[in-house]
Amino acid sequence: MNFTGDSDLPMVTDEQLEASLKHTKEYTVLILKAGPKFEMPGPDRTSGVTKIIWEHGKRNSALRLAGLMPIVCPIADGSGVTGVGIFDAAPDEVETIMAADPGVQAGLFSYDIHPARGFPGSMLP
Repeated sequence: MNFTGDSDLPMVTDEQLEASLKHTKEYTVLILKAGPKFEMPGPDRTSGVTKIIWEHGKRNSALRLAGLMPIVCPIADGSGVTGVGIFDAAPDEVETIMAADPGVQAGLFSYDIHPARGFPGSMLP
């Protein structure tokens, strides 16, 4: 669906919203940010940084396949935010997971962790 205006959205009643809110689940949102040693992609990025980011990506794929981080969204717009992930884990567990990330350990990334609620079954199209 392409957004053309609110009038084209499905109607949601108060009762439907109340019913759906009863089924929310706790998740953790991770905002990954460029750290002090981050280098933008391109010809000036050193091979050492490229290798660490590749290992970070492989680890993210493993976390996704394991169901721990079902939503992984890399961001490369130069804004300083380098990714968003949604974890099916508590914030303290996400802290432990991220402390072991090779990119975090190398100072390429920092992060913010936010407890959140979501609707089970939500997914990217």
